[in-house]
Amino acid sequence: MPRPDKTDELTKTLKEKILILDGAMGTTIRSYGLREKDARGKQFADAPKDLLNNGDILSLTQPEVISDVHRKFLEAGSDIIETNSFSGTSIAQSEFFIEDPRESGAGRKDPDFYQKVIDDPFLKNLAWEINLQSAKLARSACDAAETKTGIKRYVAGAIGPMTVGLNNAAVDPDDPGFRTVTFDQVYEDYKRQIRALVEGGVDILMVETIFDALNSKAALVAAQDVFEEDGFNLPMIISAAVGRGGETMISAQKIEAFWNAVAHIKPLAVGLNCSLGPDEMRPFIAELSNVADTFVSCYPNAGMPDALSKTGFPFSPQDMQDKLLDFSKAGFINLAGGCCGSTPEHIAAIAEAVKGVTPRKRPVIEPMLRLSGTEPYNHTPDKNFLMIGERTNVAGSPVFRKMIQENRLEDALAVARQQVDNGAPVIDICFDDGLIDGVEMMTRFLNLVQSEPDITKVPITVDSSKWEIILAGLKCLQGKGIVNSISLKEGEETFKQQARTIMKFGAAAVVMAFDENGQAATYEEKIRICERAYYILVDKVGFNPQDIIFDPNILTVATGIEEHNNYAVDFFKATKWIKKNLPGAKISGGVSNVSFSFRGNNPVREAMHAAFLYHAGNSGMDMGIVNAGMLEVYDEIKPDMLKHVEDVLLNRDSDATERMLDFAEQFKGIKKKTQKEDLAWRDAPLEKRLEYSLLKGIDTFITEDTEEARQKYDKPLHVIEGPLMDGMSVVGDLFGAGKMFLPQVVKSARVMKKSVAYLEPYMEKEKEIKIAAITKELMASDPNITDTSARLKAEKSLTAGRILMATVKGDVHDIGKNIVGVVLACNGFEVIDMGVMVPCEKILEVAAARQVDVIGLSGLITPSLDEMVNVAKEMERRGLKTPVLVGGATTSPAHTAVKIAPHYSGSIIHVLDASRSVPVTTALLSEGQREKLLQDTNDKYQRLRDNFNKKDKPTISIEDARSKKIVINWESYSPPVPEFIGTRIIENQSLRELVHYIDWTPFFHAWELRGVWDREEKVLKTRNHKAAEVAEKLYQDAQVLLEKIIAEKIFTARGVYGFFPACSDGDDINLPDHNATFHTLRQQTEKTSGKPNIALADFVAPTTEGYEEPSSENQKKSLKPATDHVGAFVVAIHGADEWAAKLRDKHEVDSAIMVQAIADRLAEAFAELLHHHARVAWGFERVNEFNHNELIKEKYQGIRPAPGYPAQPDHTEKITLFKLLNATQAIGVGLTESCAMHPGAAVSGLLFSHPDSKYFALSDLQKDQVEDYAKRKMWTIEEAEKWLDPWLGY
Repeated sequence: MPRPDKTDELTKTLKEKILILDGAMGTTIRSYGLREKDARGKQFADAPKDLLNNGDILSLTQPEVISDVHRKFLEAGSDIIETNSFSGTSIAQSEFFIEDPRESGAGRKDPDFYQKVIDDPFLKNLAWEINLQSAKLARSACDAAETKTGIKRYVAGAIGPMTVGLNNAAVDPDDPGFRTVTFDQVYEDYKRQIRALVEGGVDILMVETIFDALNSKAALVAAQDVFEEDGFNLPMIISAAVGRGGETMISAQKIEAFWNAVAHIKPLAVGLNCSLGPDEMRPFIAELSNVADTFVSCYPNAGMPDALSKTGFPFSPQDMQDKLLDFSKAGFINLAGGCCGSTPEHIAAIAEAVKGVTPRKRPVIEPMLRLSGTEPYNHTPDKNFLMIGERTNVAGSPVFRKMIQENRLEDALAVARQQVDNGAPVIDICFDDGLIDGVEMMTRFLNLVQSEPDITKVPITVDSSKWEIILAGLKCLQGKGIVNSISLKEGEETFKQQARTIMKFGAAAVVMAFDENGQAATYEEKIRICERAYYILVDKVGFNPQDIIFDPNILTVATGIEEHNNYAVDFFKATKWIKKNLPGAKISGGVSNVSFSFRGNNPVREAMHAAFLYHAGNSGMDMGIVNAGMLEVYDEIKPDMLKHVEDVLLNRDSDATERMLDFAEQFKGIKKKTQKEDLAWRDAPLEKRLEYSLLKGIDTFITEDTEEARQKYDKPLHVIEGPLMDGMSVVGDLFGAGKMFLPQVVKSARVMKKSVAYLEPYMEKEKEIKIAAITKELMASDPNITDTSARLKAEKSLTAGRILMATVKGDVHDIGKNIVGVVLACNGFEVIDMGVMVPCEKILEVAAARQVDVIGLSGLITPSLDEMVNVAKEMERRGLKTPVLVGGATTSPAHTAVKIAPHYSGSIIHVLDASRSVPVTTALLSEGQREKLLQDTNDKYQRLRDNFNKKDKPTISIEDARSKKIVINWESYSPPVPEFIGTRIIENQSLRELVHYIDWTPFFHAWELRGVWDREEKVLKTRNHKAAEVAEKLYQDAQVLLEKIIAEKIFTARGVYGFFPACSDGDDINLPDHNATFHTLRQQTEKTSGKPNIALADFVAPTTEGYEEPSSENQKKSLKPATDHVGAFVVAIHGADEWAAKLRDKHEVDSAIMVQAIADRLAEAFAELLHHHARVAWGFERVNEFNHNELIKEKYQGIRPAPGYPAQPDHTEKITLFKLLNATQAIGVGLTESCAMHPGAAVSGLLFSHPDSKYFALSDLQKDQVEDYAKRKMWTIEEAEKWLDPWLGY
């Protein structure tokens, strides 16, 4: 007989106190020194394999030992003890009694092998006896303890994970769809175990150490079936084992996704155990505590495995006491215990620690549709309409159907992956086809899907009209999916039984508006059937209303049959009624049904779908199976089309269908809508066509037009010198006049490069003849010139000039340099691009060898400025006079004048942006313009030097500055405590999520389009209307490229962040637990307004004065621990540099620049998103508390200053940051010798939480502070001045 249901009793107790679980059975058993013969006993003396590690069998061979272990844990304070039945299934026990066919070469373990295991009478009886006796032993021990102490004690039947996994695709690398065992076999084995445990007298069923969430689902379904079949109920505890990333160990299901998948069980508690120590488990138990509206259990290992420790785990009872006390005081848990390495002494310490601590209060969770794959999907109000991807539905996709019929499952998986990559939050999978074995294919395909992390992260809709296929699909889903569909058409009893089964598996259900009389077509029938189905599900079955999704039947309109005219209107009306009268219910439907009358007429169908969704959405429709490729944008439907479509959908009059049919004739046979190009320009003469292509950046016809020009002109080179350069001259003139903008010029350059690339094979011989002739002339006029020099001059004479461009040593940023290179090339200059991180020696070596006319130096980070000084000094040392152009984000005319130009007697000119590069370079190389340009530049630089030396801003000493620091009352301030200490790695951040955090304004600035981007209106706010138009087109191009990047996974976003105990000590920030220090600098400009002189250290609580007094004679005095924390992060976008290089090789220069610009924006967006996560982890911000505009405007609390930027200009602080986070090893981001991050699209920084923290800028640093800083960093003065050079005030 089962025990009475103790759910209410346990619930009452758990509200009052934290209950104590027991510890590690295996660890404690080892203390008894048992040997092999003890494990075998008489009963298993002849067993074929060693049994010493089969702890469960000791319940049969050493029952007194198991009873004694229970006694010890109960005396230690356990309220709940587990039965010794972790491996109490036939499948698990077969490991000890059945020969592995792989060892004998007889085959492999497969479902046939395990069916024999399930049917084996010996194993069946053995598993039963283990569970029965284990439960009896625990029951007896609990009853004795309860009698002795008067304290209620409970037995939890331990149900372990088995030794096989239903989600384990790694069994056969060549066949990821293969599984060694079936769901039904695992289910059957668990069902036997549960019945034996119940007969033995357990109070609770505990499905624990869940590595594979699908195995646990089999156990949970089995338990529910036992309860239903045998007419009783017991409380359940469900506990997962997660890895360092917070996912279940085999099936990789994240915390909230796991909870969404098991919440339907309404367990007494859900929790985490095993696999991690308490430090590693802390952030994940905190997350579970936030999302689960039931009690939370936690029994971690005693630290991470340590072979040198007595128990195999390092934490002592005192350690575990401290850790679990922390969990309980933080309000994370309701039940506490220990797993591997935890002895009765550990449990006694934990029990003592949590005694009297107020237990966690269960949060009130907002009711909503909650689904999951390996990641959660919660249908929050901001999600609006949920489009379910339909391309993996054989009924909706002939292409997918053909793949399945031809067994091209890899191709079919690619379709599923593409839907997820394109943003489908849920995908619909259907195999209803006469030529497909639906049950077999649903099982095999979903097994393959579960082996693909990129697909299985989203919830799955199992779609079929056949119940057996739906059931097969449910047995493959570890998460919470959707069943599509069930209905009342086979009667109420069948409907209820199917709904109960769906509920046991934890899925939501689409309910069709069918009953015994057929399909609901009218408004009245729709609401009648849906209302009836709703109350059957809610009142009789107990179905969660949030999991009910009605499909009130989207039926075809415009058929010519009068009764069909109101079908869409009836759907809209029924939707409104359901949303108003059936609380929680959702509305879905197959949208393409509405337009079946117009099959083959895609323009009409697309418009109908868009208009239908618009009106259905306004009526309350929540989701639908939609082919996004056959969906027009409602606002973009042409007025005449919209009028005809809505006349039909809204049944405005009886003639609407006839008018629609007549109107639709003009679109028949037209495939996907394409914009009609105005090709009138193709009738113009050849030269004008080439000019038009260059002006408009159109490369569609450039190859054929270039070939026509090659045939027309006597030499290919004349094509370049003639119409192509004429066209580019027009481009250059318009750009110079501000009538073309940089994005347009870059597109022109792309067309030019493609044309030249086409001509190059034809030109080589001709070019060589021309160069040879010029070389001969040069040598004849100058007997002293060498062959090489003459040839180089000859080559140069064919260009407007030869420019060498390089990003200097230590710097990896080159977007600006590439843009300048394109603009110069468009104006006839030969550009030698040497790339990034180019040493001075290499620059000057190539410059000399190629006899360049100008050297262009680029850099973004501040150490690059010092390297530019180095290049100038070396050029002076070598006696060179080649003009130098300086550019980059951190360069300025003032720095060039004060710091670089004095070291070089040749010409050094700062170039503000690409638009100035052509006139400056042209003037430098022009006999008539050079002198004036140089004179103007020298005059300007002298004024800048004079102004710099005037020291307009008075400064104060570092002592005075420190006396004027920000005043914060630290005694009354309690710093927030982050939810975890240490680091977290984000291996593959969703790029699609990052898109929402992009601040587009700097993107346009990179293209020299000034203004502010309005993310709501999607326009660049600028006074230059033409620039706004260009920005709009540029934004559209960026969206296309961004979508390609996401869909094809060209970029990978990786990040690492963490929190660390910290305290300030003067201007330093110490991290005592990590032996690390961040050195900060303080403002020294005199402030008459009474404002403070700030350093970043001001925002961290200072070192606590005094020392900890020793608690024993053997302890030394130690500094009191830090009470504040700082965060640190590094994020990067991988793949951009490599792809950009490939695009440049294909002459797609515009796309290459765009790629790098987008990567930079994604990196900044990643930093913004991660900062948001950090603030949430710190506890002073809610998830999604701020919208994206507010995030961009930094409305939140806290800052994320980066080393090398105004608040802390010293780039070398990145070295400490990178070591702290182990960033290079963790996410593949390195530092150059100048401390530039590689890849270039990377962001790093510190995180400060204090509400008064703010961004500020340093300037005019004085020598007293620099000397002090050098001393703190153990540098020479020269080293400090080198790294801080741009900010020095002397």
